[in-house]
Amino acid sequence: MTKPIHLGFKPNLSPRQMFKLGSFGGTYWRPIYSSITKKNYKYVHKKYPKEWWSGIPEKHLSSSAYDKSINKYGVKVGTTLEFWESKKWIKKSHPYGWVHWYCDYSNGRRSSDDERQIKRWLGLAGPRGRFMRFLVTQIIKKKAKWVMKQLVQK
Repeated sequence: MTKPIHLGFKPNLSPRQMFKLGSFGGTYWRPIYSSITKKNYKYVHKKYPKEWWSGIPEKHLSSSAYDKSINKYGVKVGTTLEFWESKKWIKKSHPYGWVHWYCDYSNGRRSSDDERQIKRWLGLAGPRGRFMRFLVTQIIKKKAKWVMKQLVQK
């Protein structure tokens, strides 16, 4: 019997932690027009528990302009909503995308999109995901260089 996919879903950050670290340069919850639902959205984050956003300035949540200084690492990351929509990664239930879905999921709301979203996360950040494999490969390469350096020094 296979274990339910939900049991393997263990992100290392909560939605609050992600936004506290300045993910998305303050623009994630900005007002948008969704070409998927044909509707305008704004202040969607206000439907989540107030304590999620306590101490996080509004400019870190719904700014119209990306500010990389908000990001803990001082870099700009991500792509556009239009790119995500063109890839058919955005569903009607979550017009902002994966993090929108993750906020609902973390808040106890389940949807018909759960399995797809969890599989996407596992493929990217899970124990055998692309990021994990990349990181392990980099560690192995660095260790091999270190070992070679030690052999040459002897």
